[in-house]
Amino acid sequence: MWKTLLLIAIGLVPSILSLWIVRKAHVRARSRLRRLSMNFFRIQRRYNSSTENSDRYYLEGVGFLIGDISCQYNARSAHIRCAINPNGPCQGCRDYQPREVNDYQNTVSSD
Repeated sequence: MWKTLLLIAIGLVPSILSLWIVRKAHVRARSRLRRLSMNFFRIQRRYNSSTENSDRYYLEGVGFLIGDISCQYNARSAHIRCAINPNGPCQGCRDYQPREVNDYQNTVSSD
């Protein structure tokens, strides 16, 4: 009788151990996902607060733009200002170079 109970107990130990490990992995994954989502929302909130008070404006036919459109390095995008100073601000940027009229007309005609 004891041999039978010992054999059953030995047979159940791996499955119980496996269930315990799987449960622990699920709890760890859920915790990691919660931390990642909190970090994402914190970064998104910081990004939104920095772009809300920025130099964002609407240009007819193009959409929302940020930054100084007269700069040669302006990306003409709603997400980044330029390749040199993507987070801005444009005021007082030491890399500012005015866009030439011919350069602007070439980009408009090629679009």
